Amino acid sequence: MPVTLRINGEERSVDGPLSVGQLLASLGLDPAKIAVELNLEIVPRSNHARVTVQEGDRLEIVHFIGGGNAPLDTRSPNKPLVIAGRNFTSRLIVGTGKYKTYAENAAAVEEAGAEIVTVAVRRVNLTDPGAPRLVDFIDPKKVTYLPNTAGCFTGKDAVRTLRLAREAGGWTLVKLEVLGSQKTLYPDMIETLRATELLIRDGFQVMVYCNDDPLMAKRLESLGAAAIMPLAAPIGSGLGVQNAINIRMIVEQAEVPVIVDAGVGTASDAAVAMELGCDAVLMNTAIAEAKNPLLMARAMRHAVEAGRLAFLAGRMAKKYYADPSSPLGGLI
Repeated sequence: MPVTLRINGEERSVDGPLSVGQLLASLGLDPAKIAVELNLEIVPRSNHARVTVQEGDRLEIVHFIGGGNAPLDTRSPNKPLVIAGRNFTSRLIVGTGKYKTYAENAAAVEEAGAEIVTVAVRRVNLTDPGAPRLVDFIDPKKVTYLPNTAGCFTGKDAVRTLRLAREAGGWTLVKLEVLGSQKTLYPDMIETLRATELLIRDGFQVMVYCNDDPLMAKRLESLGAAAIMPLAAPIGSGLGVQNAINIRMIVEQAEVPVIVDAGVGTASDAAVAMELGCDAVLMNTAIAEAKNPLLMARAMRHAVEAGRLAFLAGRMAKKYYADPSSPLGGLI
């Protein structure tokens, strides 16, 4: 029977039940060269064969490396985006609202190169059951559907909505947003924390829309959020990143993906978010309400890729005075 474990911060599914020793063997690790911590308790090598891992267990497997600061593995431009153990090549996530037609939406997804699309859960139109549906244009077998709780103002409604989504399509990777105000659409963080805890306990892998507070972001991560999704600016505002310092703080402390969600208006906004070190950007209105949505989708794709490369390259230091590019020695 499959067992889901969190090993070194990443979720893995393994065939269980199995002992710590059997788990190490399946991972190709030599017990003599590593140490294992299970749920904050060290497992001595002598007990590897006797201690069994269970559903939801958290393991840290460590070894010795050379001292000093090793280069970050995030410096590889080809390293995939990993969310809840799933690998994605594209770092641009797009929504499916506000488009004129489903066909235009599907074309925008293709231009963006997106592998994940957010989808709302709404009641079936019983008066016209044959009306076109999103799945007729964007195949959930080819693009990952990310059910979200857009429009929910209580944790109870959000949890109910996502349970229905799981029943409808079997999805467990979901996006949670619990809004606190119709005018600002800012998240209600108290309700968000409660709903996150309930959903994780119910077996969901939860990507969480939140404010740009580094303390709240860390709290969500400690609850087990699969990704942290701080807003750049109010939903649909197009104002771009308003608090770069906080976003950067969230990125620096996070051990799960950080995805800027809401407020991006144009390609430069997406690039800024990626240059801050975010793992991905989610947007809807910026593409759907552009005068040419398909062209904007393509622009956003390039902006996210350029911003990622700029972050990996490491920008030059800012200076207060000029610094000539050409050497002054040998000047005529």
